[in-house]
Amino acid sequence: MSAVRRCGWCEQGNDLYIAYHDDEWGVPVHDDTTHFEFLILEGAQAGLSWSTILNKRAAYRKAFAEFDPAKVARFTDKRMAKLLDNPGIVRNRLKVGSAVRNARAFLEVQDAYGSFDAYAWQFVGGKPKVNRRRRMKDVPATTKESDAFSRDLKKRGFNFVGSTIIYAHMQAVGMVNDHVVTCFRHDVCAKLV
Repeated sequence: MSAVRRCGWCEQGNDLYIAYHDDEWGVPVHDDTTHFEFLILEGAQAGLSWSTILNKRAAYRKAFAEFDPAKVARFTDKRMAKLLDNPGIVRNRLKVGSAVRNARAFLEVQDAYGSFDAYAWQFVGGKPKVNRRRRMKDVPATTKESDAFSRDLKKRGFNFVGSTIIYAHMQAVGMVNDHVVTCFRHDVCAKLV
């Protein structure tokens, strides 16, 4: 009996981290709420470990209105100040303010494109880009697609959306499949659209 082979980045993680890798990472997302969730979480993660954010995910869900961008867009200064007292999230004024600003910009993208999903997927031609990387060190931090996506988001008023953050978002929502070829999830995700 052989052990399940996974991407190296999740091997040292806890059960939550492994479950994220096994069940979510690289699975194509076509739901705007999930896109918004990952934009908030990836922005919050800047400078921190992803495991820190995964451990705070439930608190983020509660603090940010179940990741409903219309509700988050209406957060007042008073509500944002209250979030800065919430130990369940990353209490960084810039990141909290960014989540609210990004919610407002997110709604504008939905108005312009019908959905954020339709907007986002155009950066990979409407279907997942399936990579065939052999080692985690072969996975880039950015790509020309993440550069273009990031640039356009910034032009639309988003922040905490640098190319590295956006590439992580693209991996999370399955716009790119960066499971290494030896990982049991690579072929599974490659068949999803």
